Amino acid sequence: MGNAGNNFQITQLGECRIPSPMAGVRFVRDDEHGLVHSDLREMKRFLEERTEPPSMELAGPREKIYFDPSRLKCGIVTCGGLCPGLNDVIRAIVLSLYHHYGVKTVTGFPFGYEGLAKKYGHTPVELTPQVVGRINQSGGTFLGSSRGAQDIAEMVDTLERMDIGALFTIGGDGTLRGALAISEEVKRRGLKIAVVGIPKTIDNDISYVQMSFGFETAVSEARRVTYAAHSEAEGARNGIGIVKLMGRESGFIAAYAALADTQVNFCLVPEVPFGLETFLRALQERLERRGHAVIVVAEGAGQDLLEGTGEKDASGNIRLGDIGFFLRDQIRAFFSRSGMAVNLRYIDPSYTIRSQPANARDSAYCVLLGHNAVHAAMAGRTEMAVSFWRNEFTHVPIPMAVSRRKKIDPDGFLWSSVVASTGQPMDLR
Repeated sequence: MGNAGNNFQITQLGECRIPSPMAGVRFVRDDEHGLVHSDLREMKRFLEERTEPPSMELAGPREKIYFDPSRLKCGIVTCGGLCPGLNDVIRAIVLSLYHHYGVKTVTGFPFGYEGLAKKYGHTPVELTPQVVGRINQSGGTFLGSSRGAQDIAEMVDTLERMDIGALFTIGGDGTLRGALAISEEVKRRGLKIAVVGIPKTIDNDISYVQMSFGFETAVSEARRVTYAAHSEAEGARNGIGIVKLMGRESGFIAAYAALADTQVNFCLVPEVPFGLETFLRALQERLERRGHAVIVVAEGAGQDLLEGTGEKDASGNIRLGDIGFFLRDQIRAFFSRSGMAVNLRYIDPSYTIRSQPANARDSAYCVLLGHNAVHAAMAGRTEMAVSFWRNEFTHVPIPMAVSRRKKIDPDGFLWSSVVASTGQPMDLR
């Protein structure tokens, strides 16, 4: 199945003519693609319109590659907030370059895109199998990270000066946009540098990525916290446990944490508005009926109830009001007015969760993402990110990956399942 004529066409630096040094593996043909949509109604529409349905190029090693491994030099950056699995991805990229292809020069640029900007004076790190051998056992990122944009021309100057032929960018929406800008500047200068992204977002909110690495670990760690919140709530008269989790615009961690621990009674996410009075009365009814309650709230939920901060962070994101503190104070005030004594415990484990090492399944996932990023770069793919979509590793153009935020559908099965699991009212407005 071809990929011409849709927005998932992958940019290539040129024809692949060099036989791959890999052996004993299944090579992927360039005409192997996976469908973007699997809904029968969508497929019927394409048939009726006599148009080819959108498809993604499958990831994996190619029989012939673009770069000569003996001459290639590669770079790696990690950007944005911490996320379980960052070190696993770094390690996988380095080991694949060394052992699968024989690439001997891999440079880590410290503190994200700052490492490519000369003005910061960060010293690049030589990455070898020995250097990265055990970094997957630790959380965080071996290379350090930062937020915020840097001068694109200056970053490409660094790549050109160091003769970098492939740059791997590990980060979220802003990082991918930066990678796209770097790629465009590379193209403008007529350089042959592959820019390949590995999507990193603990919120799981990048489009055309089924699940981002670190997400499963985050949900597992969140469940430990909801267990603790339930124990605290159940052990006190009219006990309330509030757990604030990550999720600026997408509440996937909160939703899956609620499903993972069916002792959660309320789940509040950015995609589903709620009214304060309606929520408080539903909480009161829960306490009168059962004597305790556990609330999970995503950080971006209920922002319409708060005064805007008017500030932005280094990445250009609007600084959110603290919904956790707001709910804590509003709940206390509400029950004080009603004359009902409550025992409330508020827990915000966000930074604890972000800094954890990846669990076993996430670690395996990170290894495969890193390997497939290397395979893509060696085959001259650029302006793309490695994705996992409909249970296949694929290539997705960066413009498609950042085209919109992936969010919970309030009318979809996931949210319906959360409501059924928690027992909260379908409409809390």
